[in-house]
Amino acid sequence: MNISRREAMAAIGTSFLGFALGSVSGCKTPHETNTVTPPAAAGTDPAFWTPHKLDPDETALRAYNGFYNNNYGCCYGVFSSVIGQMGEKYGEPYSSFPSFMMKFGYSGVSNWGTLCGSLMGAAAMYALFYVRTDRDPMIDELFTWYEKASLPEYKPETPKLDVSLEQTLADSVLCHVSVSKWCYKSGHEMSSKERSERCARVTGDVAKKAVEILNAKIDGQFRFAGYSESVKYCGECHGKGKVSDISKSKMECAECHDDKFENHH
Repeated sequence: MNISRREAMAAIGTSFLGFALGSVSGCKTPHETNTVTPPAAAGTDPAFWTPHKLDPDETALRAYNGFYNNNYGCCYGVFSSVIGQMGEKYGEPYSSFPSFMMKFGYSGVSNWGTLCGSLMGAAAMYALFYVRTDRDPMIDELFTWYEKASLPEYKPETPKLDVSLEQTLADSVLCHVSVSKWCYKSGHEMSSKERSERCARVTGDVAKKAVEILNAKIDGQFRFAGYSESVKYCGECHGKGKVSDISKSKMECAECHDDKFENHH
């Protein structure tokens, strides 16, 4: 698949930008709860909720079941698996968050196939707790892992559909690419029960990884491992202050631009 940079960037769209924090204006502020308010500083984000460590395996199961909850899907599954647990264990403000709003993110936002909804749910969850300088590396770690992970790996003890499923490498964070590659390799149609089960298990995988990152951050042990090799390679020229400042992405480059890695200087 060889497409131009303009075509690739247009395909991504702007569906994910700005939704996370703008959607929670109706929730209680930290001043109305027992959450910690960080010191105010000019130009910084507003106060955030306090994160709590969670069990990754329990979170994976909750996310898997959340995927099937009224067909709310992957974005809701991941987000509710974390915030729902915190609500049960710690009460407010977590218990009042309307997690059902995250159902919009299913199948890359209402079947648009853009950013994988499970990643969207995790990124929104991080945004409840951390300012940009803290949460961006966490998102970078999760998204880069997703590109190169062989998924689904997770399988609950009693799955909704007890079948053996193919594992694939998406080399992308896009739902369209991730699902299409899996369907092609597995031979199952996008509308099949097997594909739904596959995405439910991927939802569990993402929730587990997202909480592992969150736990490491809380413990002060989190370190971003780094972007894919193609992103590093392309970033040598395409970036602020470099030869050609035209690229705005951290995604795996070779998936769409594999024709640009030879004789491209």
